[in-house]
Amino acid sequence: MSLSVNEPATEADLDAGFHLIEHYEDILTVNRPVSEVMSVNHAAGHQAVPVSETTYRLIKRAVEVSKWQLGFNTAIGPLVKLWKIGFDGANLPADDDIKQRLSLINPDDIKLNDEDQSVLLTKAGMEIDLGAIAKGYIADGVKALWEERGVKSGIIDLGGNILLVGNSTRPNGQWRIGIQNPVQQRHVALGILTTPAKSVVTSGIYERYLVIDGHNYHHMFDSKTGYPIQNDLESVTIVSDLSIDGDIWTTEAFYQDIDKGLPLIEKQPGLEAIFVTRDFKVAISSGLKDSFLLTDQSYELM
Repeated sequence: MSLSVNEPATEADLDAGFHLIEHYEDILTVNRPVSEVMSVNHAAGHQAVPVSETTYRLIKRAVEVSKWQLGFNTAIGPLVKLWKIGFDGANLPADDDIKQRLSLINPDDIKLNDEDQSVLLTKAGMEIDLGAIAKGYIADGVKALWEERGVKSGIIDLGGNILLVGNSTRPNGQWRIGIQNPVQQRHVALGILTTPAKSVVTSGIYERYLVIDGHNYHHMFDSKTGYPIQNDLESVTIVSDLSIDGDIWTTEAFYQDIDKGLPLIEKQPGLEAIFVTRDFKVAISSGLKDSFLLTDQSYELM
């Protein structure tokens, strides 16, 4: 991740943003044994666990979105931990183990109590995973902090989540953001997005994956099958005001594929999308036709 600000903002503003990110990670992570979310997971099947307002608000939003049944599922934790894609010990699990986990990933089995801000996972072995939503929530938190501190211009880049603050230093105040070419190394773009201060979030299958016997298993799972989502997409980028919305809708749009995903995004006010396929095609939503420029000639605009 990287944080950058333009003067008159200072290193103190960068430090404040970094410390807020550390705080959020401490309470929201599921990649360490201790956090507020892990306290909920450890108590699965036994008791409700009160959490802070920050954690409760994010879990509540994640559960609400999961119940849309469009692809996003915050109860996916048992599958993530079983496959371990992107972590030490990544493996192709036995089919029986995958089927067993499917009984533990129903978001309806997460019970929320607004009165004491507690969370109950009703079945032992359940696990909340906020990996598909936390980065956007954190980026939005840093932007709010910076605005409180009077930061007029900056970039919050949390790796796949770029959140722009204020105007750029260009004469027109617009930002130019490269959209990653999925088959090239990092920072090689297939196109350029020219935009005012927005969130630009990309989810793709090209960084976290497992190859076994020539078959590529990526980290975005289908809650119906327990296996990685099967379609022709390499990545989806969502342009929105809030980074949390970018997180949510990249997952939903990726799951729905272009045929259903693009019309779905067109219906959402304030959202735009860029879909990149495995066969070198790019599709964009109608609101980006004047602001996205395809620069890699090996790709074709659909």
